[in-house]
Amino acid sequence: MNRLSHGIEVVLFRSRFLLAPLYLGLVGCLVLLCFRFVVEFYQLARHIGEATPQSFTLDLLALLDLTLLANLILMVIFAGYENFVSRIDVATESKDRPHWMGTIDFSGLKIKLIGSLVAISVIELLKDFIELSGQDHVGAGTKWRIVIHLTFVSSGVLFALMDWIADKREFHGIHDETSKSI
Repeated sequence: MNRLSHGIEVVLFRSRFLLAPLYLGLVGCLVLLCFRFVVEFYQLARHIGEATPQSFTLDLLALLDLTLLANLILMVIFAGYENFVSRIDVATESKDRPHWMGTIDFSGLKIKLIGSLVAISVIELLKDFIELSGQDHVGAGTKWRIVIHLTFVSSGVLFALMDWIADKREFHGIHDETSKSI
């Protein structure tokens, strides 16, 4: 029976590498996103002469949106792979290694993801408000974006609160155990 349970545990432990193709797929999405950025940048540069300040700002916000999305994908790739598959040993010795790499746990990843989603949502709302400047009413689409944005913000605050409570419980649990052993 011991050999059977050991075999099952080996299969379960190694199954984490089934996530690797998913992270490689996200790298492919990052490549596509870079291509999309280049296309958008080219369009912006090509029409710079006839662009109004409003349309130029909207185009810049679209580029910023794509950049934030790329940052989000990269965070998920690095943190997800390191948390769920394996350490990225190649980056250990690199002077270019991002300072946060290897330090973000699942909880930290959730907070960073929701923060990125809030930032992207803010940019979308800003685009809406720029397009609506001078108009008297806000459309239903913009109202829904506001509701979604507030949902993201509320979720972020609740995630942070839950993490804070969990950290306090862990600290007090460790502190209580330490004081009992002294």
